[in-house]
Amino acid sequence: MMGRWKALLDDRNRFFWVLQAAGWSGYALVHYIGSLMHEMRDIYAIIIILGAYAGFLLTVPLRYLYRRIWDIKPWMLIIVVLGAAYLSASIWAVIDNTTYWEIYKFGFRPESNWFYFKNTTAKFYIMLSWSGLYFGIKYYQMLQDEKQKALMATSMAHQAQLKMLRYQLNPHFLFNTLNAISTLILIKENELANRMMTKLSSFLRFSLDNEPIKKIPLSREIEALMLYLDIEKVRFDERLKVTIEIDDTVGKALVPSLFLQPLIENSIKYAIAKMEEGGEIIVHAERELDDLVVVIADNGPGVRQPAEDLVNKGGVGLANTRDRLQALYGKRYSFTLSANEPSGMRVEIRIPFEQVDA
Repeated sequence: MMGRWKALLDDRNRFFWVLQAAGWSGYALVHYIGSLMHEMRDIYAIIIILGAYAGFLLTVPLRYLYRRIWDIKPWMLIIVVLGAAYLSASIWAVIDNTTYWEIYKFGFRPESNWFYFKNTTAKFYIMLSWSGLYFGIKYYQMLQDEKQKALMATSMAHQAQLKMLRYQLNPHFLFNTLNAISTLILIKENELANRMMTKLSSFLRFSLDNEPIKKIPLSREIEALMLYLDIEKVRFDERLKVTIEIDDTVGKALVPSLFLQPLIENSIKYAIAKMEEGGEIIVHAERELDDLVVVIADNGPGVRQPAEDLVNKGGVGLANTRDRLQALYGKRYSFTLSANEPSGMRVEIRIPFEQVDA
């Protein structure tokens, strides 16, 4: 963070000197073009350069002064700026007139020393213009910084939300799996309990290796899903049948990591587990124009309550998945629940099709 801040300050410092040099070079160029209209001698170009250089040097202290008084009260800031601009303009007028009379008029001396301050008012307006530009650019940079900070804060909050949504699934899933392992140990099914623990270890390793805020290819998501299903098949054996129908064109499509697992878990809990003869879960994915469509369907008994109530009151899985999709895609997704034919539930997810780089 300190390195980034130092780099930003370096960029701002470089930007000031570039504008300072360009601005006063432009001032000199405009005055030189104006002198051509009045048929001034060539030596007048030296007067113009010296005048621009004096303005360049006199405005550098103004920069550091304005930085020091940046946070004072507005009325005090105005007074200081007016005073500093007028003082700088007076010094600039004396330097300009001295070089003009000493060089262009070969040692001419005015009758009064007050003549050295001639054109102070005109130069005061130039100094005020420089000060206005400085404050305007500075305020613009501050607004950009605040905007950048707001975007960064929003991004960090967004990432924290995604991590919370993903990680809150792990305790839910772990509770169910460890409870099943405990049951297997109690009934002396130690071999099955050991197999289930091994599968659980592989699944959790996969979960930890994938950042919750990042998307992964659908093919990897299916691999993770199969690790989870291997755990469940230890529990349900032949009662659980899973069919994967993934179109070849969507294997590299990017999806939220482990977004299928809670939906499959929901189907197992509310469909397969309630059927003595078991049931089937079908996972289907295909591309439709610019969308990736993923369907999870089961042949369980289904439910009679409205789909929205099922999402809100049906436990962690459905509501969590919907919230993750909303956090990732905003309004560019759909998450619908409907009755499956001839029986069971059907979940359809539609998200923008994004493909991993080759």
